[in-house]
Amino acid sequence: MDSGNHKTHTKPVELLVCNRCKKGMEVQEGEKRPGELLSDALQTQDFPKNVKVHRVNCLSNCSNGCTIVLRGEARWSYIYGNLDPIEHVSTIVDGINKYLNTADGVVPWHERPKHFRKNCVARIPPIEAYNE
Repeated sequence: MDSGNHKTHTKPVELLVCNRCKKGMEVQEGEKRPGELLSDALQTQDFPKNVKVHRVNCLSNCSNGCTIVLRGEARWSYIYGNLDPIEHVSTIVDGINKYLNTADGVVPWHERPKHFRKNCVARIPPIEAYNE
């Protein structure tokens, strides 16, 4: 697969953030869940205009939260888990910028942030791959 890392691609990319992740913690009434804290932190980042951040209510990776998804048209989608709402914000920013700069969403393994290399829950091919 051509990762196309030599130019910036302008098609929109989505970052989905599980808003309900508890990260294995007991959350008291009125406290924000770790997933909500991560979502809040990512909403404040200065992403390129073609990166859209969306909160989702559950990504069903509860035992390995916090969880995000990177996806885009004609790109491979990635689900990453075990993210900390404070420690991994810069890791996610780095990862999404690398993802954005590929034609097909495939960032070479050795170029991915270390946490992404070790905590990829799933890699999903683009819909277009099987509609030809």
